[in-house]
Amino acid sequence: MTSAQILADLRQKISAGGWDRKATGQILFELSIHVFLALAGIAVIATFDSWWVKACGLIVSTTGSIGVGTNSHTSSHYGTSDRKWVNELLSYFGYPFFLGLSATFWWHQHVTIHHPSPNLIGVDDDADLSPWFAMTQAEIQAASGLRRWYYEKAQWLVFPLALAANGFNFTKTGVVYLIRMLRDPEKRRTAHWIDLTALMLHFGCYLGLPVLFFSARDVLTVYLFRTVSLGYAMFVMQAPGHFPAEAARLSADQRKTDHLLIQTANSVDFRAGFIGRLFSSGLGYQIEHHLFPNLSHVHYRKISPMIEQMCRENGFPYHSYSWDSVVWKCWMVLRYPPPIVNDAGTLRINFGEADSGPSQPSGMAAD
Repeated sequence: MTSAQILADLRQKISAGGWDRKATGQILFELSIHVFLALAGIAVIATFDSWWVKACGLIVSTTGSIGVGTNSHTSSHYGTSDRKWVNELLSYFGYPFFLGLSATFWWHQHVTIHHPSPNLIGVDDDADLSPWFAMTQAEIQAASGLRRWYYEKAQWLVFPLALAANGFNFTKTGVVYLIRMLRDPEKRRTAHWIDLTALMLHFGCYLGLPVLFFSARDVLTVYLFRTVSLGYAMFVMQAPGHFPAEAARLSADQRKTDHLLIQTANSVDFRAGFIGRLFSSGLGYQIEHHLFPNLSHVHYRKISPMIEQMCRENGFPYHSYSWDSVVWKCWMVLRYPPPIVNDAGTLRINFGEADSGPSQPSGMAAD
């Protein structure tokens, strides 16, 4: 079967199982839990004087906020509702208003560029952390002197500290993109104005209103700590899907190769319990999501066995690890960057009859 035929067959099975129906009610219920926790954590920070209690409030608020972000990820792929406007409204609520992240930049960078070409070097900016960090052996080999020493010996130690700026970088990059779009009459759209309005409301609600009741220093301090903690949380949620060395890095000329192979070879799943699944909103099923990005995230767990079986029957990679293991792999990739793959066909796997078990393709050490 061709990849197109395989995908068509999978779509039929998904439809037959009812997994293409939008789980709007459940997703909105989960969103309400996330919003409640995020606001409850902020209330704790504002109410109590103890720094230990405030720290606990920050953890609760960050957990709820990252849940809002992952839930909004589903909406940004039009997976929450059959109504387009509902998905877009929830995307604007979750990203620019609640988190201070540009929704239009997210649609551009994540949906339009990243999804068709995950981990394609020179195409997917998510796979490019230069000049600060080298994600491939080619980047290290191209460097010299002090920079090469840094890449080879020190970058993996610096990386955990640099993540403190992750949230700020997301906000800055989105704002720069939005301003650039608004300044260009040919690219400017109503969506950009809505995005800007939601961002202004975000800063008004998170910084403007609180200074009426608290000192500007305290408000700014809380906001800064919140952004730092969100930066780490975003990494723990988002990086496992494509950061580990097991997620192949392909050269840009492989962009038009087998779609199924690109999506399965360049993505990694992670396993989480009920609580983890609640707050990750399907991000643990990255392979399933990349193959069928418009499904409601609550269905990915149901179709996962079917997708893994398809991969095993057709020689496509299917990597799945425990959450803690895959986060460790996300860090270690900075210590041992993988090579760039110039022939996607070499990533196909012959599972053979004596396979060691699910999620452990032959030639790959058990996790």
